[in-house]
Amino acid sequence: MTLPRIVIAAPGTGQGKTTVATGLMAALRARGMTISGHKVGPDYIDPGYHAVACGRPGRNLDPHLVGERRIGPLFLHGVHTPVTADLAVIEGVMGLFDGRVGTEGFASTAHVARLTRSPVVLVVDISRSSRTVGAVVHGLETYEPGIEVAAVVLNRAGSPRHAAEVISALRLPVLGVIPRDDRLATPSRHLGLVPAAEQDQAEAVVDAWRVAIAEHVNLDAVVEVARTAPDLIETPWSATAEVRPVSGSPIVAMAGGRAFTFRYAETEELLRAAGCQVAVFDPMVDPHLPDGTAAIYLGGGFPEVHAPALTDNVMLRRELAAAVADGVPTVAECAGLLYLCSTLDSSPMVGSIDAAATMTERLTLRYPTMTATTDNLLSRAGELSTGHEFHRTQTQPERGAVAAWTVEGRDVGFAGPTIHASYLHTHWAGHPAMAQRFAQAASRHGRPWPTMTDHG
Repeated sequence: MTLPRIVIAAPGTGQGKTTVATGLMAALRARGMTISGHKVGPDYIDPGYHAVACGRPGRNLDPHLVGERRIGPLFLHGVHTPVTADLAVIEGVMGLFDGRVGTEGFASTAHVARLTRSPVVLVVDISRSSRTVGAVVHGLETYEPGIEVAAVVLNRAGSPRHAAEVISALRLPVLGVIPRDDRLATPSRHLGLVPAAEQDQAEAVVDAWRVAIAEHVNLDAVVEVARTAPDLIETPWSATAEVRPVSGSPIVAMAGGRAFTFRYAETEELLRAAGCQVAVFDPMVDPHLPDGTAAIYLGGGFPEVHAPALTDNVMLRRELAAAVADGVPTVAECAGLLYLCSTLDSSPMVGSIDAAATMTERLTLRYPTMTATTDNLLSRAGELSTGHEFHRTQTQPERGAVAAWTVEGRDVGFAGPTIHASYLHTHWAGHPAMAQRFAQAASRHGRPWPTMTDHG
């Protein structure tokens, strides 16, 4: 199919990719175009801003998590869902050629640009250099054959004279020059940007980016670059082709709200394709699990930021603990793991896992291949899966009597016949058997958790 598309990349992190990519999405949408937003890598936060800008789910493209062969199909699925987009913007990760360590750039922005056959627009922070930018851009343009670096956006220019000096050193078209403006920054904390779903002013932040991009970037030129992308011949990914429907239309309670903002859109699509009903609940404010809950999915987020509110919702914590004890199938990733622990920084949590979680100064960042230690809710003994891990907390102990995974020679996480909890995030589009097994466990649970009326 013919699909205009661009990749927004940079020489390194902190150059302004998110501002430019998200601002472009919003500015092009304001022109009446339907825009599909995508993010290279496992990051959940930037796609949240893409969703605000585009009015449709932001989606990830990560060869490590889903495999190379699924990148094109998943990209096209996002482009066509819920309606076919006029143009797609793919935001890169880190520097253009930075990928999984030790793999010569696997899962890098360049890797995804090659897999999607997309032209690259570089965003370069020029606040601390001038003509040297020309050498940096030339190096990126010529470093790897097959990667088309088509144009440049200059960010944080100090003055028109400064920008002109940089432009004189470039051989590529310059689509825009954005002046230095601290008002374009968005709130950050210990793991990066504050998620859009946690900000009351997220729409205002994105709108500020839209205004800046519309004023300082030539949108017509951006569209022309996007239109140089060649046709794509892959078949769009389909959740219904990956899983089989189970019986009974079991209800999966999926944690949401400000404390649980991290989950891939395809996870819910796979569960629905498997015959499940997905009901989102907010552990901070909802007093009960959704009516008829037959399984529970606790994804990622920032429970450490919202621990007091989670603790104060005593009724739901007790109900959730009873449901887990009753054998309701439960998957918990990172934030979900913390929520199921006995305490989080001394704040009482659900207590289904006999472990204490605490904030630390140490950042854990891994992009591993994991091995299932035993047959469990999601995997079978010896199966390999791919995931990512990004947190500053730790649990004591770090594993249960039965571990969820073996990672880099160590057993981690907590697993049992009806529970799977660990720090590792997985993308079920890359491992659809996980969605299938979880749906089957929900269907087999025997009886749903009591409805609200059953609570009296």
